[in-house]
Amino acid sequence: MNEHKKTFYRNQAESIIKKLQLRKMEGYYCPDTESAKAKILELMGEGSKTVSYGGSMTIDDMGVKDDIVAAGHKLIIRENASTDEERKQMNAEIINSDVFLMSTNAITLDGELINIDGRGNRVSFLIYGPEQVIVVAGMNKVVNNRDEGIERVHNFASPPNTVRLNRDTPCAKTGRCGKCIKDSICCQIVVTRASMIEGRIKVILVGEDLGY
Repeated sequence: MNEHKKTFYRNQAESIIKKLQLRKMEGYYCPDTESAKAKILELMGEGSKTVSYGGSMTIDDMGVKDDIVAAGHKLIIRENASTDEERKQMNAEIINSDVFLMSTNAITLDGELINIDGRGNRVSFLIYGPEQVIVVAGMNKVVNNRDEGIERVHNFASPPNTVRLNRDTPCAKTGRCGKCIKDSICCQIVVTRASMIEGRIKVILVGEDLGY
């Protein structure tokens, strides 16, 4: 990445961080993945914490889960739940966890988080439950406004996700949203315009392209 784009990302992030503060969310800028991983561990604080996470290519690609375990935290591994009863028990653990780690499908220049989910478990824990939510987003997810954010998810984030999940949807075949209902992963649309609890949601903006 050239220096001009690095500077652009930093300037844009600093502007968004100011908007996040007005919305009672904390914002941070990290120029790369390694510094973002260090920031995640820093924000978790001292002592052993119970850490959960939502499905996210950003989190997976960062490799931060291994760092969390190495730092002495207890990681709730969501993939270990294979039955409905196991998922029910795991969700009860997640809702009471110290830290919930996730990405966001889009973030507006005005500091709003845009997320579209299937079952809704990821967005539900963003809204309520875990004591602290840490959101990690590459600067490729920045959009002008809510409408652009929703458009981004439908046409740029969901299509590759449906391919990854082997879903029989129009977007998996054409790469463009077909506004489907059957087998859709776009069932819940959540706009986080503010945090009711000041500082509970912390957003780390990373100066790289991460996730879908």
